[in-house]
Amino acid sequence: MKRFNTRLSILAITISTALTSQSIMAAETDEQIKNDPTLERIEVTARKSLESLQSVPVSVTSVGAEQLAQNGVSVMSEVQQFSPNTTLQASRGTNSTLTAFIRGVGQDDPLWGYEPGVGIYVDDVYMARPQGAVLDILDVERIEVLRGPQGSLYGKNTIGGAIKYVTKKMAGDVELDLKATFGNYGRQDYKVAGKIPVIDDKLYVGFALANLTRDGYGEFLQSDQPNQDLENYNKDVFAGRVTIEFEPTDDLFFRFNYDKTTDDSNAKGGYRLLPSIITDAPVPDSVYDSYTSMPTWNSVESEGFSLTAEYFINDNWSVKSVTASRENYSKTNIDFDNTAERIFDVPAIYDDEQFSQEFQLNYDSDNLTFVSGLYYFDGESCGVFDAILENFGQSLGLPGLTREVSGCNNSESYAVYAQGSYDLTEKLSMTLGARYTTEEKTAKVNNGLAFETVYPESDWVPGYVRTSTEFPEVLNDKEDWSRFTPRVGVEYQYSNDMMFFASYSQGFKSGTFNPRAEGPEPAVDPEVVDSFEIGVKSEWNDNLRVNATAFYLDHKDRQFVTVLPSEDNSALSQRLGNIGKSTASGLELEIEYAAADNLNLFASIGLIDSSFDEVRSFDEAGNPIDISDSFTITNTPETTANLGFAYDIETSAGAFVVNGNYYYRSDYDLNVTDNLLTQDGYGLLNFGINWYSNDGDWTAALHWKNITDEEYLVGNYAFLGAQSTDGSYAPGLGGDTTLIGYYGDPETISLTIGYSF
Repeated sequence: MKRFNTRLSILAITISTALTSQSIMAAETDEQIKNDPTLERIEVTARKSLESLQSVPVSVTSVGAEQLAQNGVSVMSEVQQFSPNTTLQASRGTNSTLTAFIRGVGQDDPLWGYEPGVGIYVDDVYMARPQGAVLDILDVERIEVLRGPQGSLYGKNTIGGAIKYVTKKMAGDVELDLKATFGNYGRQDYKVAGKIPVIDDKLYVGFALANLTRDGYGEFLQSDQPNQDLENYNKDVFAGRVTIEFEPTDDLFFRFNYDKTTDDSNAKGGYRLLPSIITDAPVPDSVYDSYTSMPTWNSVESEGFSLTAEYFINDNWSVKSVTASRENYSKTNIDFDNTAERIFDVPAIYDDEQFSQEFQLNYDSDNLTFVSGLYYFDGESCGVFDAILENFGQSLGLPGLTREVSGCNNSESYAVYAQGSYDLTEKLSMTLGARYTTEEKTAKVNNGLAFETVYPESDWVPGYVRTSTEFPEVLNDKEDWSRFTPRVGVEYQYSNDMMFFASYSQGFKSGTFNPRAEGPEPAVDPEVVDSFEIGVKSEWNDNLRVNATAFYLDHKDRQFVTVLPSEDNSALSQRLGNIGKSTASGLELEIEYAAADNLNLFASIGLIDSSFDEVRSFDEAGNPIDISDSFTITNTPETTANLGFAYDIETSAGAFVVNGNYYYRSDYDLNVTDNLLTQDGYGLLNFGINWYSNDGDWTAALHWKNITDEEYLVGNYAFLGAQSTDGSYAPGLGGDTTLIGYYGDPETISLTIGYSF
């Protein structure tokens, strides 16, 4: 902890010095200074009611539509730059599966049956699966990042936090917004959004459509599949949204949303970090180039609807209902070994459906704010994958070898919750919240071997016909759990512009069954996180905002897969259990400074010290041992920091906003067990120029991202045997030395032109 505290001190001094020097420089230019620079008021719904950011005793970052546009943020994963101790990245193998971690808590494996640690919400509707969760920015009002367990108001699977994607509410006259973006790598994005008042101020119809395409950052250098699109890291997405809002009276409001996204981007090929010992293909020159023996196509279809009804009974009481249904169907090709040979190929299908219903009863008065509700969730999460080990099978004299795993891991849960904040005095208030959840899960797993090459469907590759091969059912079970998750907090309003708060909260991740089970095995219990926070929300002289939170979390009953010893290289011999415990402590600091009426500076720092304290296992003699030294917290840099500015310029030709930021992540590991890949610390430098016409109709923006063209890992696969004294590795699953990396975006330049009327 000494190194952790020293780093905190150095970074705090650096930020303080930077802000001070910037303010002095700004003060020396009298023509650019106004006497009363002020900060914009930010409103959030972190506690399921609209409140000022500065009055919410929660560590939350809100990024509004204007800030998103001015920074050229095109997908939700880029929001990680603005939220400390947050990781939002496109996962390995696909462009649209989200890897989300907050404060060291997330989801390492996106397979059906495993639950996320960070909840994703679109207009209060929970998205249960990470497939299709790398949302493109379309018709959005703001994105909120809530850090820490949100167990009382948001329920299960928010033990790390929650991400809220909030779309715009309609008002005013007819509007139509057109945007086109052109950039390197052949990027072409076209967006249209609008609203039509069918009945003035009462009934609106809104819509938003987007077609987003980009050539690949690299290519597949070799493939044994004919007539394939060989682009790697490309983009081909169509997204649409239709919204109907009806407000028959001032007290009654209805909103219906329907959205659909089709992602036909290619499967993402990884970069071989070690040469193959089976093929003679060299390691590619570019980290965005790959080899594959799989089809390069990939398909993700996601759609859903929601109906929200809200009635304000009187000045204090209101009721709200949110009904929603979502489904996602993904067909993907993941070449684990990334060679032109069938060493370890995994074609897979993910098929998910969910329905949720929430009723709220809320109260708001001068000294009491109260939110309560009933929640129902029914989710079906199914899939199939084929682990094709053809080369290994042929080495045994077999025509091929495939292990197929399929099944479903379905969940039905009910919850009742309430949370209230009461003013004990003019300065002191208290928050009490609790949620009771009961959940039942059913699971079926089919798992078996075929001595041939098997794909999930006929015509997966040209000419392939799937026979009526039946794989044995190895698991058919049901389990239920219930959990009470409390929240207790106190807030002290020291002055109108400064609030101190402290809280304890608890959250849980659902129990589950092993989706790769090879036989009957019990379900694992839920994971539990206890979190303690102290913080301050403050504003100084209306132009300096400083929000800080210190936290400690205790993560118990962590669900982990134990790899069982096996002489069969085709076996995925695993058993899921509650075998781990970890802790984390850290600090989050967010600063915004209106140095002048036309100059805003901002900075954020996230510091975290996280590690496994216990991982239970057994030695060869059956004695209990602790193997926590071989485990690491993934996707969690000890330091995340962001420094930036926005400078407004008024001219006769229109208004300009010049902005830029430098985002830094220290080194982080990518494998939970026996980590072989650590991404060194790196920084992303970004710059933008935005122009607005004097009549407000035309906009243009030039954005230059990752200016220094940094290469950084966002995912990996590692299948290696033991390391010898000379540093080489024995073959792993499939018979090859497979160590694969997936990388973030390279340097990009884009021009966006918009017209509104």
